[in-house]
Amino acid sequence: MTDAAGWGERLAAAATAWDMTPDEVVVAACRRLRPGAALDVAAGDGANAIWLAGRGWRVTALDRASVAVGRLQGRSALLNRPVDAIVADAVAYRPSPGRYDLILLSYLELPDPQLRRVLANCATGLAEGGMVLVVGHDAANLEGGWGGPRDPDLLTTPDHLASLLGALGLVVRRAEVVRRQVPGDVGVHTAIDHVVEAVRPAA
Repeated sequence: MTDAAGWGERLAAAATAWDMTPDEVVVAACRRLRPGAALDVAAGDGANAIWLAGRGWRVTALDRASVAVGRLQGRSALLNRPVDAIVADAVAYRPSPGRYDLILLSYLELPDPQLRRVLANCATGLAEGGMVLVVGHDAANLEGGWGGPRDPDLLTTPDHLASLLGALGLVVRRAEVVRRQVPGDVGVHTAIDHVVEAVRPAA
């Protein structure tokens, strides 16, 4: 996990070439949902947040890098897809209880103690029937896939995520490993990801 300054430098260096294509797993999981209030945690430049806004979601997006938030605000305004973008740390941020119909964690790789804290905060922020969607590099990617963190302490599995979310009172609907094709300079690489969906049941 890089610090805020390093992440900000990476974003600044990307300039306008940053890819604004939403994540294919996020698109597949969310296109069937009825739009409501969504929270995109650690949104980066906001490709997923802007895509959700374009589908009628009321989106709050947070990132700890101010350059990312500024770029997200500019692009969402340019495309007329309003996103409430704020500078905040994913681990420290506490969403309002019961506020969101969708909370997205996309490639937010953290050590287990911090991951547990984020998931607990997200569970509190879910409305009845709301869904937490977690997409990330799987632990298996370290040895068998392309890209992603090289630190095993930042990687996890769908089974572990399902266990943590279940312990928070959520119902896990999906927890599986998926393979993603990534074009490279020479050929196509395969990344090994996981996707987990968990919902807050009605009281």
